Amino acid sequence: MSMRIPIIAFLTLAALAGGELAARAIDPSAAPTEAEFREGTAEIDTRDACPTRAQREEDEVIGDNLTSNRPSLLFVAKSRSPLTPLNKGGTRNMLKVPLIKGDLGGSRLDDKRHLLSVPVLNSHQSDEVNPTVQDLPASDELAASAGEVRAAQLSPRESLSLKSSHNKDFTSLLKTPATVAAQAEIPEAANSNARQLGGTLQISQAGNAEGVYVAEVKIRFVNSRGEAVDKKGNPVEGRISEDFIRGELKLKAGDNYSREVVRSDLQQLQQLGLFDKVTVSIEEVGTDVNVIYNVQERSARSFSVSATLSDDVGVAVPLSYTDRTFGTNPQRLAVELEPSLRGIQYDVEFVSPYVAAEDRLGYSVRAFGDRRISEIFNKDIDLPNGDRVREIRVGGNLRFTRPLGDWRGTLGLNYTNISTRDRNLNIARRDELGNPLTFSGSGVDELYTVSFGAMLDRRDNPFDPTRGSILSLSTEQSIPLGRGNIVSNRLLANYIQYVPVTLLGISESEALPEMLAFNLQAGTVIGDLPPTEAFRLGGRNSVRGYDSGDIGSGRSYFLASGEYRFPVGRDVGGVIFVDFASDLGTGDSVLGKPAVVRDKPGTGAGVGVGVRVRSRFGLIRLDVGVSDSGDLKFILGTKQRF
Repeated sequence: MSMRIPIIAFLTLAALAGGELAARAIDPSAAPTEAEFREGTAEIDTRDACPTRAQREEDEVIGDNLTSNRPSLLFVAKSRSPLTPLNKGGTRNMLKVPLIKGDLGGSRLDDKRHLLSVPVLNSHQSDEVNPTVQDLPASDELAASAGEVRAAQLSPRESLSLKSSHNKDFTSLLKTPATVAAQAEIPEAANSNARQLGGTLQISQAGNAEGVYVAEVKIRFVNSRGEAVDKKGNPVEGRISEDFIRGELKLKAGDNYSREVVRSDLQQLQQLGLFDKVTVSIEEVGTDVNVIYNVQERSARSFSVSATLSDDVGVAVPLSYTDRTFGTNPQRLAVELEPSLRGIQYDVEFVSPYVAAEDRLGYSVRAFGDRRISEIFNKDIDLPNGDRVREIRVGGNLRFTRPLGDWRGTLGLNYTNISTRDRNLNIARRDELGNPLTFSGSGVDELYTVSFGAMLDRRDNPFDPTRGSILSLSTEQSIPLGRGNIVSNRLLANYIQYVPVTLLGISESEALPEMLAFNLQAGTVIGDLPPTEAFRLGGRNSVRGYDSGDIGSGRSYFLASGEYRFPVGRDVGGVIFVDFASDLGTGDSVLGKPAVVRDKPGTGAGVGVGVRVRSRFGLIRLDVGVSDSGDLKFILGTKQRF
């Protein structure tokens, strides 16, 4: 009677029986064939737990890839002969097992093979034994072998609880003597694993990691190229404490892996504002997994200066400064100033985000002063003196944030002073047709409001979503105080859906994956409505192909956008888009009817194409939109439209 016994079972039984481990040379022809690997029960996949597309293609050509993130032993065993006891007293037998010796960083197997004499229990002993493999003794020859020990496909009867011992941190891997010869190839192997995208990744034999025991949760710092180690093999060092980051994670060592928990962790790390990007990698450890959070830190401090020219203020010099080490670890201060010959605009905000480890309420304090040419009172109807209408907004808010189950809630107290003025900032009450510009009629409206918002984020990765959705709902109730004595309620809803597709046959892309993206928005105002607070339709973040506010200014609105995004190169992608918006016939319900007297259509659509380029400064966006009236608009900016 023949039987097949996985090598891990051999080692386990050997450890319990206290046998010796010895290596002997054998004829290379005695090694199992590729067909035997597929047929037998000791199938061992030595590829990365989360291979890239390029790695998978390479594996198909050259066979099993022995590249691994940590040194370990690769055993391949197959037994086709019965186990015959030396005596009837339960004495151990010695079974010869081929050991394949491989290069730590390469993908070729050399011709040197060895035999391990492995003690096994007598075949009549109990099948109920369920041992655990712990530290395996390693000679110099054994330490030179490469690849991670992968979980063998065990039959239900032979299923064992396996927990292999490995190096526990990234630094120790680089210092292991066995890796010296192949050190030049280790960085790329580690970097390939660190660059994996997506909130959850599959492991080679388990198929999906859902429910798998998590042996360890690691934090790995990566640079802007997604690399975890440099060319010399030194790990990228982080500024933020690993303990702090680990404290923000729900997933802990000893838990079972959960896609939902990992997605929640990514959301929590994103809202801290400390990271430009976070990806998750999974590596197998026996039948368990290690989960690695690859974090790319934002710079501790950043400063920028530029120059702009506009027909409103002339030459301006925008200045921006952000300090992400202000106070404790996650707190940050952002300051934006724009001095010009006609005054200074400013936006200052201090943010202390919700800290999960301490269940500490997040909050932010903001003060702003903004000047802009009105997008409501435009289209060739100006002030009696011929100047275009300017909107000046000065105010601030205090907001509190914390999770509410699967939702993230925000409560805000807000104040905004809105005034309409001419070029020299003199108060303007009416336009050249005599229509009022403010609700109070004085040229100044004051809004005291209490706002509440909730967001449900189901994206697979909030840093680089490839699938899933995000829904945000908000309401803002005004309190009848100050000039205007305004009583109103503003309701908003915003929904985004990402759908992965492979119309081009490209299953994955590191930077700009192929997908369909959809955005639906809607809003309305109940009660008093200052004209300056009407919904503005058209523009770069609305319907591309129109200038801002050129479609309509209504009490209610609906907006729908769809994009087909596809990769062109490693850091270049393309977009085909369609946009549509409508004020739902509410343009004439706004005080002074600014959209009606300016002959805005109220409904508009646009189509176009765009290019996305991933650069060291972030994603650069260039769109060319054509409106349904035939106008052509070019849009240059940063980040995706949604």
